[in-house]
Amino acid sequence: MLRVAVLGAGAWGTALALAFSDRHSVTLWSQAQSEIAALTADRENRQFLPGFPFPDSLRIEAGLRQAVEGADLALIATPLAGLRSTAAALAEVTPALPFVWVCKGLEAGTGLLPHQVVAEVNGATCGVLTGPSFAAEVARGLPTAMTLASADADFATRIAQELHGNHVRIYASDDVVGAEVGGAVKNVLAIATGICDGLGLGANARAALITRGLAEITRFGEAMGAKRDTLMGLTGVGDLILTCTGDLSRNRQVGLGLASGKTLDQVVAALGHVAEGVPAAREVAKRAAALGIDMPITHAVCAVLDGKLKPAEAVARLMNRDPKAE
Repeated sequence: MLRVAVLGAGAWGTALALAFSDRHSVTLWSQAQSEIAALTADRENRQFLPGFPFPDSLRIEAGLRQAVEGADLALIATPLAGLRSTAAALAEVTPALPFVWVCKGLEAGTGLLPHQVVAEVNGATCGVLTGPSFAAEVARGLPTAMTLASADADFATRIAQELHGNHVRIYASDDVVGAEVGGAVKNVLAIATGICDGLGLGANARAALITRGLAEITRFGEAMGAKRDTLMGLTGVGDLILTCTGDLSRNRQVGLGLASGKTLDQVVAALGHVAEGVPAAREVAKRAAALGIDMPITHAVCAVLDGKLKPAEAVARLMNRDPKAE
């Protein structure tokens, strides 16, 4: 049994805290005191994941030092925007505590992948837990498979084995870049797929978009140093399929909202959750340009997000590109 501190009480952090509470001693922490008060009083996350009562064994903690005291592992479940500050705070409180993160994307402003962000502020043994997974389904106990990737292969194997169990199946990997690239770019493509479906373009168009989107993930990932096998696995193809087709996908909902004529601000406000594909799209496009990687779908999404093209115009531009060999 592990003593696990889950840092971040959004939907995903709460879902993982619930899932791992079956076999481990879990503490759930949030830096927002109002969230802690509500979680303590309600014994349920009514704001981000309603309908899933906390087991008696799940501990809620307001102080970071108290949350990680005696822990064997920390699990950072903040949005990507909070990864740097949380990893830095963790290093100050307990420098040697190993940890994993579950956020996806490229950091706004720097274009760094999560492991690159972490490397700047925390030197402890670490890794990423990622893959095709909706928080509500994990909380319900539905079967889910994910990947735990770390540059330390022994750490990845050991923690994957410890966390693996019940309805959560976890594979170990040493390809951190591949695991993170898939999770970052698929969110951008989910926005594109949402636009496609919102415009009523049909199943043929969706299949084409997902397939050509996978080509973009692969080109980008390999240029960043990812292994092709990783991109064809859970964190690449698997996460892409889930996020582009499942209505629980926040990024897909962004695309659906934009296709309906809403502004980006309206869509994001109505969502009530972070959609990592919105900031990631711009950062992926910048990094792809620097690497000389052709990513037309990503660029089309950026044009819509920035108000330079209407959704239907972006689709027309993609369809009217010169034909080429696949």
